[in-house]
Amino acid sequence: MTTQNYLMINQTTNIVENTCMWDGNPNTWQPPENTLMLVQATTPAMIWQDVREIDPVTGKSVVVDYVLSQINGAACIGFSWNGTACVTNEPKPQV
Repeated sequence: MTTQNYLMINQTTNIVENTCMWDGNPNTWQPPENTLMLVQATTPAMIWQDVREIDPVTGKSVVVDYVLSQINGAACIGFSWNGTACVTNEPKPQV
């Protein structure tokens, strides 16, 4: 088995509480009770991404909004697990 980063999700709160390097083998290490272990690189994460447009006056790219976008591997401590993806705990940025 390959050692890789895992998200450690508390199954009571559905919050990513930690990350660790692990080979996924429960015979070499047993995760804490009530912890869901997900491979970080392949776990979908919803994070804020900027939406840009070209300003017609200046010709420069400007941020006009932020939307939640799915990026695999972007989840980290503090994100919440909704059963299919980890969702950022950061509030929507202001333009």
